[in-house]
Amino acid sequence: MNEIDILKEINKNAKTGIDGLNFTLDKVQSDDLRDLLYKERNEYENIYDRTKEILIQKSEDIEDTKTLQKVMSWMGIELNTLTNKSNSQIAQILIQGNDIGVIKGTKLLNNMEFEDKQIKNILEDFVRLQQKNIENLKKYL
Repeated sequence: MNEIDILKEINKNAKTGIDGLNFTLDKVQSDDLRDLLYKERNEYENIYDRTKEILIQKSEDIEDTKTLQKVMSWMGIELNTLTNKSNSQIAQILIQGNDIGVIKGTKLLNNMEFEDKQIKNILEDFVRLQQKNIENLKKYL
């Protein structure tokens, strides 16, 4: 995997995070959890915008989240909240998604030599964002 592939992956994962939070927000009954999720979404949008800007500068294609992937994400959230829309259930779903991102991002950071420090910085920011999200969501378990 090269640095452009990593940048595209961060871009795609940030968009997936935005979509997932959008699918989840209408299920949240607690104002403080909803406020937290809006803040998280804004931070994902920031990462998405940063990656998009670099991809455009490098004349690279920006891949939109595939419709099937969006539908699968929506269905997963719908099924996991069908009988339980508690803060705890929603936090658990979101923590699991963030945890996958932390693992993937950390593996890349540990196993890649980055020539473009800007890309490495965005990946580090993305991993830190997901770690922070996990910590913020734990109080709702």
